[in-house]
Amino acid sequence: MIPSDCPIVVVGATGAVGREAIAILEARGHRADRVRAVASARSAGSTIPYAGGTLAVAEAGESSFVGQKIALFCATSDIARSLAPVARAAGCAVVDNSSAFRADPNAPLVVPEVNGEEVARARSPALIANPNCSTILLLVALEPLRKRFGIQRIVVSTYQAVSGAGAAAITELQVQAADMLAGRAPKTKVFAEPCAFNVFSHNSAMDEATGLNGEEKKMISETRRIWNDPEVEVSPTCVRVPVVRAHSESATITLKTAASESEVRAAFEGARGVQLIDDRKANKFPTPLHASGTDTVFVGRLRADPGSKRDAAGRTRNHCLFLSGDQLRKGAALNAIQIADLLFAK
Repeated sequence: MIPSDCPIVVVGATGAVGREAIAILEARGHRADRVRAVASARSAGSTIPYAGGTLAVAEAGESSFVGQKIALFCATSDIARSLAPVARAAGCAVVDNSSAFRADPNAPLVVPEVNGEEVARARSPALIANPNCSTILLLVALEPLRKRFGIQRIVVSTYQAVSGAGAAAITELQVQAADMLAGRAPKTKVFAEPCAFNVFSHNSAMDEATGLNGEEKKMISETRRIWNDPEVEVSPTCVRVPVVRAHSESATITLKTAASESEVRAAFEGARGVQLIDDRKANKFPTPLHASGTDTVFVGRLRADPGSKRDAAGRTRNHCLFLSGDQLRKGAALNAIQIADLLFAK
């Protein structure tokens, strides 16, 4: 774990992910005088509550990394590309939450529960990329099955909270909901479609040639890279839903080795970062409300694919599940901090 007196700079400290990272450091008892909060010129001069006091927010720049050991980048790809080299030149290890370095072969792409050993190959000062939030949540949930049975194919549909698009998207949902309940027409700014009482294709750029949006492309390429398995088949459909926080995903998985439902359920016993909520009698399963503010990926609706054949022992290669996880914590800030933990272990 990162020592409480380790100098850390959080870049993009006033954004949704940056504030979550600072909240996690505070909960861990990290000393206020060892946390440096930096952001855009627009946010410079503001303060962030921390440990009974406040952190002053400074403008991010070349001087931000002097004397720091770890830089947690919670900003845009453009800022990461601009300032990550500056941070490393100052001797500061970088863990980046943006998409800037996810395809860079020199930057390990890491989910600690899945491929944490990749941190050991990072050159010093380290530059490590945090995967996309939907990919992180999915792979944490599937790792127990991959370890025990292998996975050949994933068909996944996401139900993604608006907070994945930032604080302005949360405000837009709240305002639209109030307007619609009052009989007023909703106004759109962050999304092209109203997000209140609506569901629509993920707002990332659409590739007209493939029919895939940017979020779907990330899930395919990042899963293959993290698992070091270019042959795994990933078929995602990514959607925004009128939920403030925490993503959910429905997945049908084709295992490499057939398994019974009880064997699949047993694979989750003691798994890192995963908890089963799967009470059929009470109709109790994972929800984004339950996952919000937690560090756990919740998995439920475990069942053999009803459309697949089973052998005499009741085994099949095709199984279904549903998951919910907080994309601001495990899907972003927490995953980055856990990577930093591994850097210190290294």
